Amino acid sequence: MMEENGRFQLEMSITDSITTCLSPPVYDMVCRLGFDTKESCDINSLVSQHGEICWKILAECICYTDSGENVDYLKSVSLLGPVCEAVHTHIYSLTKAQFEVRYTFWCQWTNFPELFPEIFVALKSLQPEAIPLSLMKLTSCLERALGNVFLLIGKECPFLLRDLLVSKELAEVFGQSVMNILRVFIGSPHGLNLRNILWHGFVSPKEIPPKYCSMLVFLTAGLGQLLKSYLQQTNFALVHRPFVTFTNLKDLIIFPDINDEVLSVVEELIKKSTFVLKIMIPFWEAIVMKFRSHRYADCIILLLTQLETGLRKIFTEVNKCPKRFLTAESTAFYTTFDEMLAKQLNDVEINHLPFFLGESAMEFLWDFLNHQEGPRVRDHLSHGEVNLNDFPKEVTNQLLAFSIVLLFRFVGEDVLSVSMENVSIRILISCANRYCSQFHPVSQLKKKILHCEKSIKIWPQLPLVPEEQIPEATRLESSSEVNDCDNLIIKISSELQYYMLQSDHNFNNLLDYPPTENWSLLLHELCSRHIRTLYCPRSVLEVLAILQKISVHCHLVSDQIIATTEVRYKQWVQKTLRSRQRQNYLRMLNSIKLLSSVLQLLLLLITMELVSIHIVNEKNACEYQQYLKFLKSVLQYTENLATYSHQEKNKWDEAIHITHLVLVKIWAFSEKKQMLIHLAKESSNKVIL
Repeated sequence: MMEENGRFQLEMSITDSITTCLSPPVYDMVCRLGFDTKESCDINSLVSQHGEICWKILAECICYTDSGENVDYLKSVSLLGPVCEAVHTHIYSLTKAQFEVRYTFWCQWTNFPELFPEIFVALKSLQPEAIPLSLMKLTSCLERALGNVFLLIGKECPFLLRDLLVSKELAEVFGQSVMNILRVFIGSPHGLNLRNILWHGFVSPKEIPPKYCSMLVFLTAGLGQLLKSYLQQTNFALVHRPFVTFTNLKDLIIFPDINDEVLSVVEELIKKSTFVLKIMIPFWEAIVMKFRSHRYADCIILLLTQLETGLRKIFTEVNKCPKRFLTAESTAFYTTFDEMLAKQLNDVEINHLPFFLGESAMEFLWDFLNHQEGPRVRDHLSHGEVNLNDFPKEVTNQLLAFSIVLLFRFVGEDVLSVSMENVSIRILISCANRYCSQFHPVSQLKKKILHCEKSIKIWPQLPLVPEEQIPEATRLESSSEVNDCDNLIIKISSELQYYMLQSDHNFNNLLDYPPTENWSLLLHELCSRHIRTLYCPRSVLEVLAILQKISVHCHLVSDQIIATTEVRYKQWVQKTLRSRQRQNYLRMLNSIKLLSSVLQLLLLLITMELVSIHIVNEKNACEYQQYLKFLKSVLQYTENLATYSHQEKNKWDEAIHITHLVLVKIWAFSEKKQMLIHLAKESSNKVIL
């Protein structure tokens, strides 16, 4: 791999001469157009002595096309240039205390008023990352706040900022001309599009004029004034949606904590790794600085943009499409994480980035950025869904550790060999190479199976009334349907051996009650097997979704039976059960052994289907539909069983009846599967002969 990496480094050295990642038209729009008009603008015409923002003057700067329907963004940016300059000069001239009195109050509607004094400090800072970082935090905060306003009268908030800004709901609250002003700065690919070019890593340090940051602060305060008026007129109350919290953080922790020794190595590494564009080095230096100062949200925001920039660099090289490295025009797609992590470039061409990075790296990126059950850090951060003041160190640490390993892939052999003498660096690289997906549906199903297994193993510890304490007159005989179910379970259990030829486990009495250690060991052994997860076909994902639902309902049934057993036993001992309840309780006791065996069987079948999930894609259309029909019938059974076993239902006779029906289906399915395996063996033997 290192030899290949060396060759790649030579190819990528060409990009060291890049001075901007903005295409010429985008660069002109952002860095030049707003400076063309030399006319000055009087700040007193934009804001009154009482701090009220004059939207009428701002609206006069918005030009429209000949039809009068669409904004002419080029002319509008040009005319707004002097306005932005006046606003920036005005805000820059204020003290922090003056700024907070005049503007921070009006920004409270964003639910993040403490951000604005921080931005004020950044406007006067010499740090190269100050303005870009402030704008990224401001645009994400503004998007979230506008979504809250949308929900005053709308039902489902648009996911994309550009769709939110053209909504009739926001136009009703703020006015269409105000929304057009906002779209010049953010949300439209035809305008400055500050939010997208920043969050997707196209902007280098000090490339965005600070006056646009000042202007967005100014506009945010103005929106607060308009909103206050609207709320007074309508008597509506603005509700702030709760922030997203990162759950199951323990599943995220793959890399050890990054210590100061590693950070010192990284400070030198960013100057030598060709993964880093030279113009972006100040951002990487800021990443290290933010991590050291425990500013974990700031660190990961900058890191995400630079990770996307570096991967875009590799993507365009390995796929031989250098033009896609720069920002796309408004008529074309940007090359973002979505395109870079996809299997195909288009319907014909394959994306070569996954082959170059390797399966472990791709699984990590999919886990942290894409999988619905994963942290989806970029989505949550860029859409303002996360509390930046309380961002978890664990998430930042993991992404930074992964990025450090990527940096090492693009250094010379001499740098790598010296760095590998550092134990901490070796551990990071080893962790990256061993990474397996934690949030793919396959991984999630494994976790659900093992959680359910833990629940079922509690059953033998449940308090049950000893048989000798049950009056003989009230004892219930085992029904013929229960006996039939027991026989079917024995038959099905014996068939399982055919599917598990690689297992050393003894299948005799595998599904006994109480659950055997052999059953648990088998489940854990199956779940420990590596299953490839990258780019699963739609058919496989559909099957995984059904298997997950089955496992969830099995767990629900188990938990319900545990709860009901504990409550009913207590009532039995206290003699508070009525006659009918006692009979129902005895029916439940007669069902426990069977239901335990059935849940064990279902978990085992789910796990066995999981480890052979790749076969799903080999089925023809008819076989696939039959297979889905079978799985859906099992799902229906678990749903019904969850209903019958609920404390308010306690329909144990009905539970036994549907159990018998589903076991018949499973037996037929297992017989058919055994026949197919037998035919496959015969075919294989004939080939050998």
